[in-house]
Amino acid sequence: MISKGVILCGGTGSRLYPVTKSINKHLVPVYNKPMFYYPISILMLAGIKDILIVTGKNQKKYFEQSIGSYENLGINISFKEQSLADGIPNALRFAKDFVKKENFALILGDNFFYGSNLSTIFQNFFKNKINGGTIFLYPSKNPSNFGVVELDKKGKVSKILEKPSKTKSNLVITGLYLFNNKVFDYVKKLKKSKRNETEIVDIINIYKQNKKLKLFKLPRGSTWLDMGTFNDLIQSSLFVKNIEKRQNYQIGCLEEIALNKKWISKVNINKRIKEFKNSSYSNYLKNLI
Repeated sequence: MISKGVILCGGTGSRLYPVTKSINKHLVPVYNKPMFYYPISILMLAGIKDILIVTGKNQKKYFEQSIGSYENLGINISFKEQSLADGIPNALRFAKDFVKKENFALILGDNFFYGSNLSTIFQNFFKNKINGGTIFLYPSKNPSNFGVVELDKKGKVSKILEKPSKTKSNLVITGLYLFNNKVFDYVKKLKKSKRNETEIVDIINIYKQNKKLKLFKLPRGSTWLDMGTFNDLIQSSLFVKNIEKRQNYQIGCLEEIALNKKWISKVNINKRIKEFKNSSYSNYLKNLI
């Protein structure tokens, strides 16, 4: 069973320059919440309470200020600072002491997931024994922007490619992964790519070669967004806004998730309300109790 989650919130965010010249990308608002609230909510919905956030150098304090009193969310958050952004696998090295010998979930801090059944799907995956690696796939009109999985006629993986210029597949690898502890051994074997980074697809290929890789296609009706460009940010913000306005509940409200799971009480909600003062978010929390 997976009880630990790692969120990667480092990197330079160069695709969002000049905005991210002065602020970590994952602190940028997506409608009414910082970007990194959304991957935290996914881990919480799946039942994970022990979370490590890997940030850029000298960024920890800003994330702590943004998240506030996380003990009033019924979860434990710890931080590691990464001095050099050189690929997802190398960022994983900072999670080794946190993960120890356990299986864990890894989610990228700029990934957005939404769907009525997704929390149940993720919960079921996280409850099962992980004996390798699991990746979650989603169809994309622009597969060349992502890691791509090509399947053979039997539906088995034939190739895993990083941002291919040409591919027959539209199945891209989302930023949610489940790994066993072997991943830290695999990271040591990697060489940097032409981009001068270690690549997550190389890790996934090792699991494939060892016949320890599982795939899951996110079901129809689910939404996955990579919030790495300005267009993606706008699209994500509008998506959240439309859902919240139509259905009158918030996406990625950490307090609501914790309350529904009975990790916290109304007392904790009241403490969070005081932190957010007279804001629309605070008013939403008041309505919860």
